[in-house]
Amino acid sequence: MGKEDNITNKTNSIQENLKGGKMSEGQTITIEKATLWKYAFFAVVALFVILLFTGTFSGTGNVINNNPTPPPSPTPTPSPGQAAIKISADDSDPVLGEEDAKITVYEFSDFECPFCERAYTGAVTDLKNSEEFKDGEVNFVYRHFPLNSIHPRAQKAAEAAECANKQGKFWEYHDNLFMNQNALDIASLKAYAGKIGLNQKEFDSCLDGGEAEDKVAKDLRSATDAGGRGTPYFVILNNNNGKTTSVSGAVPYVNIESAIASIK
Repeated sequence: MGKEDNITNKTNSIQENLKGGKMSEGQTITIEKATLWKYAFFAVVALFVILLFTGTFSGTGNVINNNPTPPPSPTPTPSPGQAAIKISADDSDPVLGEEDAKITVYEFSDFECPFCERAYTGAVTDLKNSEEFKDGEVNFVYRHFPLNSIHPRAQKAAEAAECANKQGKFWEYHDNLFMNQNALDIASLKAYAGKIGLNQKEFDSCLDGGEAEDKVAKDLRSATDAGGRGTPYFVILNNNNGKTTSVSGAVPYVNIESAIASIK
């Protein structure tokens, strides 16, 4: 018997053992190439069908999301010249600087707010010392924004400042309040009036009678209309072209200076 007959007999024997489930340990299995290709073909077809129905593969090899998340909409940009902040001059406002200045810096503030005191000694002081202010290009307006829910003495302090304003001494009184921020009780508010030479009887009557409540409420509405959410809050208005911008917080004066430059 030749070598070819031996190989044929061994192959037949293995195939019979496989069919009968009697493959013994140490024996070698020989599988024809055609059989391998057939199994591979069916495996590829099955994989393709699975991917097709699960929707996780595209014809180009990219992952598909059957429920794609739409891209975020772009943030709308105001059209050129559109006023983004609602604010206007008021004859009842105390103004520091030239009345007809090109730029007005409005500060919405709270006399009991520690960050407002920081702005008073920082950015506001630097503004008053700036060349733009000294040259009459920029003026400064203070408006009341008492945060009554967390600063219980801010409301009467604001009213007291307006009572001083009726006698033409708003800014002197304003400075005294920030320099004595920890003493804003009624007795102290009245004492500051005497300290700066106000008519005490008129001042006391104004404060006790709530004569300045409407002005403070008006400023408060102005603050919220202008987008104020906390103190201090600055709104810068170009009185010539109507452009506006805002700055929030006790920031350095350079921030306000940059805001002024942006609307010239």
